[in-house]
Amino acid sequence: MNANPDLLKWLNECLARGHSPQTLTASALQTGWHPDLVRAAMAEAVGTELVAHRAGAPVTTSTGAMPGPDLSQSPTFIDTHDRRVEVWTVVKHPRVVVFGNLLSMEECDSLIELASPKLVRSMTVDNLTGGDEVNSARTSDGMFFSRAEHPVVERVERRLAELLQWPFENGEGLQVLRYRHGAQYVPHYDYFDPAQPGTPRILLRGGQRVATVVMYLRTPERGGATIFPDIGLEVAPIKGSAVFFTYDRPHPDTKTLHGGMPVTLGEKYVATKWLREREFL
Repeated sequence: MNANPDLLKWLNECLARGHSPQTLTASALQTGWHPDLVRAAMAEAVGTELVAHRAGAPVTTSTGAMPGPDLSQSPTFIDTHDRRVEVWTVVKHPRVVVFGNLLSMEECDSLIELASPKLVRSMTVDNLTGGDEVNSARTSDGMFFSRAEHPVVERVERRLAELLQWPFENGEGLQVLRYRHGAQYVPHYDYFDPAQPGTPRILLRGGQRVATVVMYLRTPERGGATIFPDIGLEVAPIKGSAVFFTYDRPHPDTKTLHGGMPVTLGEKYVATKWLREREFL
């Protein structure tokens, strides 16, 4: 369906004034525009905004900053309201931080227990449509929690929001993944490629992804490290620890290519949290 010119003009004017796509979508629907017309106009409007991203320009976040812990004094730990989180490793470019003691052993076990009945073959984003698809590059099993779906989930999400100085509402729901023997996730980027036709649809829910947290819930006996090939970094999947990294533009020069090495003995469980530019709907 082609975009309505009047609706498209209004959306572009509002976007230029700083209104978020999700707020404008809700307003248009409440005004009485047909959902298909709203989707078509928003996809075209947001797609126009993506021209700068294709050139490698930084994303524009709702706070004017990027998520991340306060490392100004080179701390060995950071106190949140309910936990002392250890700072194990810091890389400046790309911005990577390895945290210890981010989760308690009980929290790790609880997340696995809550997720296990819902695990299915993991999906990846279909770049052509913006939907999901099974991909041979990712051979784990997974599931998504809704944001704050369970008290344990919400406690972890609130802690992350405080630790990373990023709005709770800007986070996607936690995804729990199980990697059995031989399972892996080949190196990839977590941002949405602006050149792909399905990206405008994805960005309607909260803009670009700008950061990732991978939390380790179970340590395999061998294998399963998170690797960053561009910088030669390998992070061991130790239960209760996590690796956090940011990408201020959807471009390979962020050096955030990463992957999960095959598990060669035992099982690995992780919980992944992706942070968006704006409120995730």
